[in-house]
Amino acid sequence: MADVVSFRKEERTGLVRAERSGPVLRLTLDNPPANVLSIALMEALGAALDAAAEDGTVRVVVVASTGNLFSAGHDLKEMTAHRADPDGGRAFFEKTMRMAADLMLKIAGLPQPVVAEIDGLATAAGCQLVASCDLAICTDTSTFCTPGVNIGLFCSTPMVAVTRAAHPKQAMEMLLTGETIDASTAKDFGLVNRIVPRQYLRQVIDKYASVIASKSPQALRIGKAAFRAQAGLPLPEAYDLAVATMVDNMLADDAKEGIGAFLGKRMPEWGK
Repeated sequence: MADVVSFRKEERTGLVRAERSGPVLRLTLDNPPANVLSIALMEALGAALDAAAEDGTVRVVVVASTGNLFSAGHDLKEMTAHRADPDGGRAFFEKTMRMAADLMLKIAGLPQPVVAEIDGLATAAGCQLVASCDLAICTDTSTFCTPGVNIGLFCSTPMVAVTRAAHPKQAMEMLLTGETIDASTAKDFGLVNRIVPRQYLRQVIDKYASVIASKSPQALRIGKAAFRAQAGLPLPEAYDLAVATMVDNMLADDAKEGIGAFLGKRMPEWGK
């Protein structure tokens, strides 16, 4: 692993470039020109996320990409080549879609918050990847779409993530029309949190990630899991889960330390 700067380390694993800056792990899709989610790239990204989940020193994960496209989604050339298989491609299509779904579930279940950094087009499964992340920040020239209907293929798997990030009617608009929306519309729809000029994207992402990473790692893990779990529950059950979570959180070491530090007017010293 080669040093990039004194506190920053970077390594390339297959089609994903990993870079550490203190407690922040940056995973960059490096599959130009379109950063398609091929089998190989999804395997590499999944392995990097697995490693992050086991690393207690990682507090925030950023998912970025190289080039002018965030991700064009699945590798249609790779998939089309398997139409010549004896089963017409069914087994390979199932493998591709299952792997993508498992990757999105891995992001949702990751203990650490995951921030998408988007500069360029995020389409189909690339848009699904953005919607699956906990937070998303994009440049003012970024665009988003779920264009499957344009080629006779409804974006059913991207639909799952997009309908959980955007308002249902706005998500359906994207899915039915296949039209590309700009960054401002994506923010209105709920797909992204913030829009920044391209020249400031990395600066804003680094600041955003460092602020989150400065918080209690126990609270971040507990909070993300509870947020994801309560979102699909009826209101009474959601509150039942939240009450139990809050009680467990109050008993955690970081809560004792954080409250003690607040009352003692000092900076907290978080655990792992």
